[in-house]
Amino acid sequence: MSLPRHVAIIMDGNGRWAEARGLPRYRGHLAGHGAIREAVSGALEAGVEWLTLFAFSTENWRRPSSEVRALFELFESVLREETPELVERGVRIHIIGDRLHLPDSLRAAIEAAERASANADRLHLVGALNYGGRQEIVRAAAQLAALGEPITEASLRAAFYLPEMPDPDLIIRTSGEMRLSNFFLWQSAYSEIWVTETLWPDFTKEEFAHAIRAYQTRRRRFGGVPQG
Repeated sequence: MSLPRHVAIIMDGNGRWAEARGLPRYRGHLAGHGAIREAVSGALEAGVEWLTLFAFSTENWRRPSSEVRALFELFESVLREETPELVERGVRIHIIGDRLHLPDSLRAAIEAAERASANADRLHLVGALNYGGRQEIVRAAAQLAALGEPITEASLRAAFYLPEMPDPDLIIRTSGEMRLSNFFLWQSAYSEIWVTETLWPDFTKEEFAHAIRAYQTRRRRFGGVPQG
């Protein structure tokens, strides 16, 4: 099988990584920053065109407010610190999800990163932040209904956060959990899924390459019957 055009990662296990070391959960999120760098390097080295990282779901608001606040501060810091180097490496940054309830300073950092990287074309890096798959579908349908437009597969996709983004060919989930957690529910219809027991802070570009190789051994049928 050929190289996946779009790889998406459900980054899971930061809290368990920290708890296993007797550390506060926030330390796990901090450690996960390094794994983001590893995943980006892995995607660039493999020649993947799109990489999506599921950073914060619409359900994550149920976590303690102190943890949510710390996460938003971390996201803002990562965007401001990493954007210049990402741009140098040809990485264009996109953020999908509901920005309405994000802190003003984080929204400003998102907009600055997207503007600064707008001309990069080696890798599209998508951050799913305050994102939910069901919410994205409902939002798109509501927009079409308000406009009196027919709801079709094509029109629904056109109303998604990033219409030009291809469906993920491969979804990687860390920490061994076997679920999508409300991530890319529409887009994952025919995605291959690869699960690793590795907790997100321990994820490396070598493991990314291993996932790519595993993907390349599979036969994608898209609901059909293999020929020959």
